[in-house]
Amino acid sequence: MTAQQGRDLLLKLDPGSGFVTVAGLRARRIAFNAQTVDTTDSESAGRWRELLAGAGVRRATISGSGIFRDAQSDALIRASFFSGDAPLWQVVLPDFGTIEGAFQISALEYRGNHDGELTFDMTLESAGAIAFAADA
Repeated sequence: MTAQQGRDLLLKLDPGSGFVTVAGLRARRIAFNAQTVDTTDSESAGRWRELLAGAGVRRATISGSGIFRDAQSDALIRASFFSGDAPLWQVVLPDFGTIEGAFQISALEYRGNHDGELTFDMTLESAGAIAFAADA
């Protein structure tokens, strides 16, 4: 993957009628994590830790800050947060691929200076299987 401009990463939400871009994110972070299942016992070779392959819980976290694209985007995100649902989200990484799956908003913060625009910070936690489709 060649260097990309940070603004090229898109965050989209499906309110039930197809994906729409919801925010102008200025800073973004995507993290994938997998817990391990330790199966080490007294007979483990050299007492080295042994892990059970494929048994841990996997999760994805997406966080970002920026400005809302428009009032409709702000309303969609607020409604999703207050309902506690986990709609489909899509993250498009140009020249890399697309991540898609159900995510729940675990944090939503608003802030603003008296001489600037209203900004937000948001964290999404995966709520099911995540699909990845690589760009061709």
